Amino acid sequence: MISRRNAAGPDAGHNASAAGRETPIKRETETGAGAPETGAETAHRPAPRQRLSAQDRFIDWFQSVAPYIHAFRGKTFVIAFGGEVVADGRFLDLTHDLNLLAALGVKLVLVHGARPQVEAKMKERRRRSRFHRGLRVTDDVALMCAKEASGRLRVEIEAALSMGLPNSPMAGADIRVASGNFIMAKPLGVLDGVDFMHTGEVRKMDAAAIQKRLEDNELVLLSPLGYSATGEVFNLALEDVAASTAVALKAEKLIFLMDTAGVTGRRGELLRNLTVRQAQAMLARRDSSESDVPLYLPYAVRACEHGVKRAHLVSGHIDDGLLLELFTHKGVGTMLTPDPIETLRQAKIEDIGGVVRLIEPLEQEGVLVKRGRDRLEHEIGRFVVLEHDKLLVGCAALYPFADERAGELACLVVHPEFRNAGAGERMLLEIEARARRQKLKRLFVLTTRAEHWFVERGFSEAGVEALPRQKRSLYNYQRRSVVLVKRV
Repeated sequence: MISRRNAAGPDAGHNASAAGRETPIKRETETGAGAPETGAETAHRPAPRQRLSAQDRFIDWFQSVAPYIHAFRGKTFVIAFGGEVVADGRFLDLTHDLNLLAALGVKLVLVHGARPQVEAKMKERRRRSRFHRGLRVTDDVALMCAKEASGRLRVEIEAALSMGLPNSPMAGADIRVASGNFIMAKPLGVLDGVDFMHTGEVRKMDAAAIQKRLEDNELVLLSPLGYSATGEVFNLALEDVAASTAVALKAEKLIFLMDTAGVTGRRGELLRNLTVRQAQAMLARRDSSESDVPLYLPYAVRACEHGVKRAHLVSGHIDDGLLLELFTHKGVGTMLTPDPIETLRQAKIEDIGGVVRLIEPLEQEGVLVKRGRDRLEHEIGRFVVLEHDKLLVGCAALYPFADERAGELACLVVHPEFRNAGAGERMLLEIEARARRQKLKRLFVLTTRAEHWFVERGFSEAGVEALPRQKRSLYNYQRRSVVLVKRV
């Protein structure tokens, strides 16, 4: 798990203006990571907290996931997994993660597949399976096998979720599982000249009935079977059931546990974030793939197009992969969103808490003297913030000296997990654009450690005399900060 509090702390400098404005100091090896300078004497810095290393790591982790806990409480997650997860014993580990999510107030809907179990039943009857477009052609025998396999799987899943042994991750668990005829289905019919017989597709979800179970703090378990008004049973694709359920419930997240790591790019790299438009472009140009991404990605796109806020494609083979995907910034799979996940925008009063979390680790290390929160509230309009999936991961401020047509870049800070990824540069470019809109001619910064980073981006070293008069009168010669200037 990442730690928000283990921020690598550049040191603090002297005051930046008559109002004690702050300027960024950055480690030269940490692009875009910075900290404001302050005019307070270093002798008055608070001593850093002393904690044992194991304790420190636990507290850091626990505090880092607090925003996620608040964000997820009361939300609905639809989690889909193939029958392989149960067949090879991985579901027992998954129950520990599900129990934690339930304890945190997340409303859970599970959708299980049954392909390997149906295949085993077909082999027992010495029948061969038929597939077209990745879907089973369900004849009478295959339907019987699907019903038997789903019934047994449901019992095994309910049994695993009923565990509560002391001294285990399930200790004290009180998970109640609800199942039922929540899915209305219709026959898929004939496609490409192939009669799919008892293979169907979701016609309607009884969202009100499912929601009632969730409100009663029950976990809802759905099998890949649907029913018609005439009493027929249809074999369904788990992807269709999961996506239809997430849309009907207006779920916060749809999560597919797959065999592969997630969506990969042309060079085989894991694509951690995709927009719907990017995913559609990938599906349009991808001819074939040995992975299971083509099975899941179209349904993830469909869900996001119809109101689901996030869809995740995660490997089911990674230990604690579900929790790592949900409770870390980077995750371990691919997250699909309707719109770009990262935005750079004007800071609002509601962002003060996020800005404080960014600078607080530096304050605790003694790198920064603690800023007055009332002052931060007063000056929040000078800040821009970088938001990643509703979490602030960077901030920067511009303080103008209009009389001399100069501006100071201040408080440029980037979360440790997002350094070396262009976040600092994006905020620098935004500050430069703002300076130009305010008719400023030059931008300056004071730094003791990040000279190279700024020089690489067009700044030049200058003397103290290059500072605006108001700023120059407050320059702290004991800090010997480098003055860097750039024409904008």
